[in-house]
Amino acid sequence: MAQKGRAVSDPEPIDLHDTAQTCWQNVETGNATLNNRANQTIRADASQIESLLENLIGNAVEHSNGDPSVAVGEVGDGFYVEDDGPGIPKSERDDVFDAGYSTTDAGTGFGLSIVEQVAQAHGWEVTVTSGREGGARFEVTGVEFDDGGS
Repeated sequence: MAQKGRAVSDPEPIDLHDTAQTCWQNVETGNATLNNRANQTIRADASQIESLLENLIGNAVEHSNGDPSVAVGEVGDGFYVEDDGPGIPKSERDDVFDAGYSTTDAGTGFGLSIVEQVAQAHGWEVTVTSGREGGARFEVTGVEFDDGGS
């Protein structure tokens, strides 16, 4: 897990598509479906980006109704994870990254706090908004892309 105040010192090239697929397999997703549109290679700490994606995917599945659809894709200088669940009310969006904040009795409230810590350790920003179908959309921006050079 990323530690508060500790920056990633040696990021490596990470294929976001493959990593999202791996994270999908690592999370209990039931009958949910993944629409993986992420095609970029980013520079990140491998274990931390997996933690970030697993928490966002797990959160999307946990807070969706029925058989949710989760999308991972590109946005400007970063990527997003979006679901078709009930979304997060605007009045709660500033609170969701607080450690211990949860809207369910079963949740620990640490998943999105971990997401924010990982983003900050990489110098990224993570924001929450509404998805195309009204669900939650988490955008991670300020990401360094890997162009294959050294």
